[in-house]
Amino acid sequence: MKIGYSLSNNQGMEDVQGVVELAIRAEQLGFDSVWASEHVFNVSYVYDRIGTKPYYEPLTVLTYVAAMTTTIGLGTSVLVLPYHNAIRLAKVASTLDVLSKGRVMLGVGVGVIEEELEAMGSPYAERGAISDEILDVMVELWTKDDPAYDGKYYQFSGMKFTPKPVQKPHIPIIIGGTSRAAIRRAARIGTVWHPTALAPDTLAEGIDYLKNQAVKIGRDPSEIGVSVSAAMGNTHNHNRYSLGDEPEEIIERSLKYAEMGLERLVVSPNTRNQDQLQPIMEMLAEIVLPAVQR
Repeated sequence: MKIGYSLSNNQGMEDVQGVVELAIRAEQLGFDSVWASEHVFNVSYVYDRIGTKPYYEPLTVLTYVAAMTTTIGLGTSVLVLPYHNAIRLAKVASTLDVLSKGRVMLGVGVGVIEEELEAMGSPYAERGAISDEILDVMVELWTKDDPAYDGKYYQFSGMKFTPKPVQKPHIPIIIGGTSRAAIRRAARIGTVWHPTALAPDTLAEGIDYLKNQAVKIGRDPSEIGVSVSAAMGNTHNHNRYSLGDEPEEIIERSLKYAEMGLERLVVSPNTRNQDQLQPIMEMLAEIVLPAVQR
């Protein structure tokens, strides 16, 4: 099982250079990937967490990280698809994939904060349909020499689209979310299903549903990986599964995920103290990574 590390661009860190330095150190320590999250406004639970402190745009952060690193994977966990124009997002993502020599992993979701979606001009009730169409559009643009699409929200034909991603057949599509709809979306078009903070028993139920849905549409379930994003420490949410505080606890819970055949575990340090981020990462690299990878 691979281990990724959250860059905490969503935790109100005042020093954005420190966020980038985390990614550089993560590569040196042998982490598989670094991950950045997305919200546009500090609203709802985002405001409750960080107030008016900075929440940095993920693709901008990852582009900077790409220039400062050479091998580490660059993931979003997750982009909110209805905030984006599908064609522009496909262009930005494929450009970053070329710049980084094929390191992008595009984690996506439909969004949950109604006032933020409405402010972005995206009807809350249509967020699932919009997201599905965006995914179809991006795959079309990334994979076809002569892309064409005729949908409710997007229509185009007769134009070339470049650059194509380095990764083939396209940039990995990491479908976030724990709902049945999210799992069906992963079964339909996802490279990976990527829920947040699910306990192993709940995750197992989701994996069974994912496999059933994949078979139902004629897709081989083995083609769809599973990864989980989970926080350390107290998540302040009884619905969220924590990896714990102590190294032994983190190892034990990480190994449970590994035994389930997970492709990747993305660890969030779950702290708003910027001075703690690198020490936590160093501890994980020294103690947890060897245990899990062994």
